[in-house]
Amino acid sequence: MVRFALFGAGRIGAMHAANIAAHPRAALHCVYDVNAAAARKVAEAHGAQVASSVATALADPAVDAVMIASSTDTHVDLITAAAKAGKAILCEKPIDLDIRRVEQCRRDIAGTNVPIQLGFNRRYDPSHRAVREAVAGGEIGALHLMVITSRDPGLAPMEYLKVSGGIFRDMMIHDFDLARFILGEDPAEVFATGSVLIEPALAGIGDVDTAMVVLKAPSGALVHINNSRQAVYGYDQRVEAFGARGMVQSENWRGSSLRRWTAHATDAQEPLLHFFIQRYAQAYLDELNEFVACVADRKTPSVGFEDGRRALIIADAAWESLRSGRAVRISYD
Repeated sequence: MVRFALFGAGRIGAMHAANIAAHPRAALHCVYDVNAAAARKVAEAHGAQVASSVATALADPAVDAVMIASSTDTHVDLITAAAKAGKAILCEKPIDLDIRRVEQCRRDIAGTNVPIQLGFNRRYDPSHRAVREAVAGGEIGALHLMVITSRDPGLAPMEYLKVSGGIFRDMMIHDFDLARFILGEDPAEVFATGSVLIEPALAGIGDVDTAMVVLKAPSGALVHINNSRQAVYGYDQRVEAFGARGMVQSENWRGSSLRRWTAHATDAQEPLLHFFIQRYAQAYLDELNEFVACVADRKTPSVGFEDGRRALIIADAAWESLRSGRAVRISYD
């Protein structure tokens, strides 16, 4: 059994707690949150302890691994402390919003040799993964074009958006990682554009709510990513890969495959799943499956610290492109 300390007992933390508690090879040992009531609620739901502090949890010999689901500004400190304590780490994205802090974290944990997995859960979505396998297996020939559509059902609260790091670091960073995953190579160039079409207040904090990005890979393959903070019809998540010998698509998931033909609608389908926890429920389970197997069997996770670092580098380059109005070369050094 892999015994977990959970850091962060909010919405995403509570979901992770339930997944850990239900896993046949894992156990939720303790929970810590700055909100003691939230930690107590999650811990009691799964028969776990409430840790009095991060240090207490990391010093507990019963803890094998940590799940970091706290606010982004805590991730670097928690990763560093957990790595130095010899605990395996599964951390929600991003590592941090500031690449300088990420680089310092990389230096600080060098040589600790603990498994570190980043929560880029879309890699584990069965349909998205099938697109990657089709590309990697040569099913569609040389990849020419990829289109990633990612649109949220509604704006997050302004209190969150003000500290989110902006649409590229907060939202599109998932798509940057997915693009790298499917391409099998790192994008070399990015051009980004964006608008404020939904919430005028975003202009005041230097952000946009609607964005398009084009990535160019060293092979010449092009990736178009489009994001919107508000899709009135639900959580819209699609991937298309087009190549020399064909095309593969990962479509939206729905509550069921039911379709209707009536006097009021033709070929009407069930609405889209509401948000990321519902849409990526299986992906979160498969993400945990891989991590538990890596810890138990002493293997290296397929998506690690360096993947988080590179996705943030692309996000920073996209911001530079948006502000300058020109394409930006991406350096990962």
